[in-house]
Amino acid sequence: MTDLAKYRNIGIFAHVDAGKTTTTERILKLTGKIHKTGEVHDGESTMDFMEQEAERGITIQSAATTAFWKDHRFNIIDTPGHVDFTIEVYRSLKVLDGGIGVFCGSGGVEPQSETNWRYANDSKVARVIFVNKLDRMGADFYRVVDQVKNVLDAVPLVMVLPIGIEEQFKGCVDLLTRQAWIWDNEKDPTSYRIEEPPADMADKIEEYREQLIETALEQDDDLMEKYLEGEEPSVDEIKACIRKGTIKLDFFPTYCGSAFKDKGVQMILDAAVDYLPNPTEVILQPEVDMEGNETGKFAEIDPDKPLRALAFKIMDDRFGALTFVRIYSGRINKGDTVLNTFTGKTERIGRMVEMHADERNELDNAQAGDIVAIVGMKNVQTGHTLCDPKSPATLEPMVFPDPVISIAVAPKDKAAAEKLSIALGKMTKEDPSFRLETDEDSGETILKGMGELHLDIKIDILRRTHGIDVVVGKPQVAYRETITQRVEDSYTHKKQTGGSGQFAKIDYVVEPGEPGSGFQFESTVTGGNVPREFWPAVQKGFEKSMHKGVLAGYPCLDFKVTLTDGSYHAVDSSAVAYELAGAAGYRQSMPKAGAQMMEPIMKVDVITPEDHVGDVIGDLNRRRGMIKSQDPGATSVRIKAEVPLSEMFGYIGDLRTMTSGRGQFSMEFLHYMPCPKNVSDAVIKEAQDRAAQK
Repeated sequence: MTDLAKYRNIGIFAHVDAGKTTTTERILKLTGKIHKTGEVHDGESTMDFMEQEAERGITIQSAATTAFWKDHRFNIIDTPGHVDFTIEVYRSLKVLDGGIGVFCGSGGVEPQSETNWRYANDSKVARVIFVNKLDRMGADFYRVVDQVKNVLDAVPLVMVLPIGIEEQFKGCVDLLTRQAWIWDNEKDPTSYRIEEPPADMADKIEEYREQLIETALEQDDDLMEKYLEGEEPSVDEIKACIRKGTIKLDFFPTYCGSAFKDKGVQMILDAAVDYLPNPTEVILQPEVDMEGNETGKFAEIDPDKPLRALAFKIMDDRFGALTFVRIYSGRINKGDTVLNTFTGKTERIGRMVEMHADERNELDNAQAGDIVAIVGMKNVQTGHTLCDPKSPATLEPMVFPDPVISIAVAPKDKAAAEKLSIALGKMTKEDPSFRLETDEDSGETILKGMGELHLDIKIDILRRTHGIDVVVGKPQVAYRETITQRVEDSYTHKKQTGGSGQFAKIDYVVEPGEPGSGFQFESTVTGGNVPREFWPAVQKGFEKSMHKGVLAGYPCLDFKVTLTDGSYHAVDSSAVAYELAGAAGYRQSMPKAGAQMMEPIMKVDVITPEDHVGDVIGDLNRRRGMIKSQDPGATSVRIKAEVPLSEMFGYIGDLRTMTSGRGQFSMEFLHYMPCPKNVSDAVIKEAQDRAAQK
């Protein structure tokens, strides 16, 4: 029986390029998992094992590994930082108990750090903070601590102070023990010495130590009272308070170092053991019924309870399909039969492995608290629950955002066509934010994703990993349509032929809804003019039609239909007749209701050197962007803007040209807004031209 108190399921997450993967590499080196450290900039890191990751120096898939430190077992997930792959971070956070948020010492709290932090707050994941790259030009630990307070609205609990900065950075002072940890042996990262801190830091150490103790003791009134009376608690008592506050998310223990130079990583591992929760200490996963309503029951972290496990990631590699599973309660043994509550089908557990990036160790069994990969599951997708067939339950499912950009792809020849559909099937299983559909009119295969880079990498994977050459169309924006006016209307569907006919008359009101309200339907019919059993058919008629707008064929958003009256025929009226009346009513009334094109607006975050701020803002204005704020940093300025997606294609190339390669940006979908007339006219004309060609 494994002691769950010694488990830590943790994730490492941060903005692109803050050093997550390097930090993970150092953790693996220190815990004896790897013997030679791989570097991201050489394209040799252990966790970035995809060709595309090694080449671009970024993490795309979250990789999972297991390591041991001071008798504790760590299940570690290294997640991507790029905004187009946030889905990887989101689903990893869903199954983690604790996290390490890595921030760049010079870049500070960057756009993606904010998104990841928000996701971690939503998933209620306890975190420690690691301010990395303190050996870099412009690094400033205290500035990053202020940004955590002001930008993330979080409480950083400073646990260490840096000794020296930039090239002079050589170690940290542990505030609890008032001891300095010095790493000065470049050849051996595992060797460090503990000594008295520099005398000139004494005042600062006392000031921060006092803040640390006062914040920690707010968790325990008795200790606080003693402290106010002049009695200082022991280090163990303070640590117990820090652990309690960290798990409650009241504050976040904050450390610093340089992962690349192997400084400060041991302290982070100790902090994960001391302060991050084990599986039994976290908020329990709620169970829901088949309709998605919470049942009030929770999956208890207990190996002796019925099995509850969540599939949080599907990965296809050279050994076959892998399903990563977090076990919340119960046990899984090789050869067991488990029930997938989403499909209602059972599957047999063939092989089970523990992952170390892309290597694997075979397992015979696993239990509550474990993260394992199961080989060869047929019908399991991300977010599905696996459970004991005798005691079924569903864990809270994951919610994934809708894609905002699409491209058409076509295989170069017949032989590639079959391979393409198999490869795309695998890829959509692996990544729920990557969608696939076939255009009914043209028969084209349309890929949909979260951004240009997202789709760019998917095409790259098709070409290299699956060896399929495809022709790629230009990116298309996911426009929407809506209405601006209230319309009262009536429609009669009548078809009298020999035998029984069809008859349905509906009187209805179509009106604009609140932004984000989607489609709403209600009936105020009284007196049985339209019998109650036909109301859902009218609703279905409108609902089915809303996927094709009247202006350019894009889905219609945010409107309400109220069925006010109508009439029926005792023999000829049927649900089908009312559904057809609803569909025809939609086509008749939408053009009268002031139909309008809507375009996706993106939240854009640009980080640029100061000398290029004017050029960047001018360019964003030309792209119809609205500048929301400018925040000067130590070496750069961060510009936040809202820009239509249609204007952002190819932006990375233009930004690099303007800023001599030093600018970077990230963007995520914000909301839909009405299109200006010239844009709307162009989109409608393009849709008409496409229809004419067909």
